[in-house]
Amino acid sequence: MTTLYFLWLFLIPLFQILSGYHIFLVSSQCLDDQKSLLLQLKGSLRYDSTLSNKLAKWNQKTSESCNWDGVTCDLSGHVIALELDDETISSGIENASALFSLQYLERLNLAYNRFSVGIPVGIGNLTNLKYLNLSNAGFVGQIPMMLSRLTKLVTLDLSPLFPYSNQRLKLENPNLRHFIENSTELRELYLDGVDLSSLRTEWCPIDESLSKLQILSIIRLDQNNLSTTVPGYFANFTNLTTLSLDSCNLQGAFPKKIFQVQFLEILDLSNNKLLSGSIPSFPRNGSLRMISLSNTNFSGSLPESISNLQSLSSGTVPLDLIGRLSNLTRLELSYNNLTVDASSINSTSFIFPQLRLLKLASCRLQKFPDLKRRIPESICNASYLQVLDFSNNALSGTIPPCLLENSTNLGVLNLGNNKLNGVIPDSFPIGCALQTLDLSENKLQGRLPKSLVNCELLEVLNVGNNKLVDRFPCMLRNSNSLRVLFLRSNQFNGSVQCDATRNNWKNLQIIDIASNNFTGVLNAEFFSNWKGMMVADDNVETGRNHIQYKFLQLS
Repeated sequence: MTTLYFLWLFLIPLFQILSGYHIFLVSSQCLDDQKSLLLQLKGSLRYDSTLSNKLAKWNQKTSESCNWDGVTCDLSGHVIALELDDETISSGIENASALFSLQYLERLNLAYNRFSVGIPVGIGNLTNLKYLNLSNAGFVGQIPMMLSRLTKLVTLDLSPLFPYSNQRLKLENPNLRHFIENSTELRELYLDGVDLSSLRTEWCPIDESLSKLQILSIIRLDQNNLSTTVPGYFANFTNLTTLSLDSCNLQGAFPKKIFQVQFLEILDLSNNKLLSGSIPSFPRNGSLRMISLSNTNFSGSLPESISNLQSLSSGTVPLDLIGRLSNLTRLELSYNNLTVDASSINSTSFIFPQLRLLKLASCRLQKFPDLKRRIPESICNASYLQVLDFSNNALSGTIPPCLLENSTNLGVLNLGNNKLNGVIPDSFPIGCALQTLDLSENKLQGRLPKSLVNCELLEVLNVGNNKLVDRFPCMLRNSNSLRVLFLRSNQFNGSVQCDATRNNWKNLQIIDIASNNFTGVLNAEFFSNWKGMMVADDNVETGRNHIQYKFLQLS
């Protein structure tokens, strides 16, 4: 018994060693098997080795195939992902049996290659695939029915390289209904550019099939001649983040409730001339950051609730397209993440004869719209203009005299924080309607124009942070309207006192003359005339201390 006991104690660790060794051999064999399949795959593919960043580096001498570029393995050594996008592969995929033997594969990316063959049916054997990207790879012809076996797919991208070519992918047999009927896990569907034209009379089957996939978050069906209406069931897709239906020949009215899907970020309906609709009110916590309705038949006004879309960014606005709107009366694009592009417009094309309100503050303007100037004389053609705000841009050049000459309608002119230079034109006309004039933070030189006295309604004058050289503007001392006077950071000089009368600056409330070269004494009598700065009594009419400009409310 004692001998057997010690023998047993010896055999236990031996079994453990042998057992562990056996497991190691199985794992090693598995890795070797996967490496062999990868090398067979490389041998079957045709590609330009001088441009390859992945396949060209796969070789027998490298022991760890799981560390090869484009290869990902699980902890057991099985290949679970192949990223072979942009590898200049031109052929061989149709006979790549090694690829179809990678049964553990969950992710396959062959995008941006140079195939000119059909999608190989063998991909349908990779039933563990969750991500399949064959976009822009040159695949043509009918999408094989075998792909419908990939029931675990979460992302499917079949977008073609040449969407308008006759040689592109088609979905006829199976149609979309049969193709996705078992794809219960699908969340991202990219079929933009895939020929679905045979389904034009089958929108109801599409409706029935797609409506069951309410976990879809991305739907792209661009560049298809669907010739149909947009079904309202998309509004039931609570996870939807992207709906792109560009150039689908859509018709009828677009369902308003789709705009209000809470997590929807991108909505592209552009280039559907027969698609009509209007933009509804937006919810407070909307996620939309891009809405494209160009070249559609949408009408109506933008709701004020568009301000609820805190993530919205609209990109670059080409001003030459806006310039063709001859009946435009109001244009407000200020304080967005927009870049207004005026580089392709010339001075004669910017007319806007009916324009009354133009706000382009903080739009990154550098050219507007004449290449030889940043503010052109053509802006003066907008003879009905009441509010012009170009502040916080990068405009340079001089201020066109005609802009001030035509200020009998202009109530607000804000050119602050640009790169304007030269002098302020002395061309303010009799009957000047300006109430706010802001030319601050530029490079303007010279003096304040004498004709400013013609602006009897002027309430705010801000010329701070320029290079003006002048005396204190006593010419404005009798103004009954002026309430704000900013002269800061210029080269004004001399005394700040004007001829003493009881009516000097009587409504002035704010004055800033810091960082200049003023001299002399400030006496008490000088300030005692400034009644506007004093505490108002109970008899002051309501609203007297509120500076505002009530421009015409346009629909």
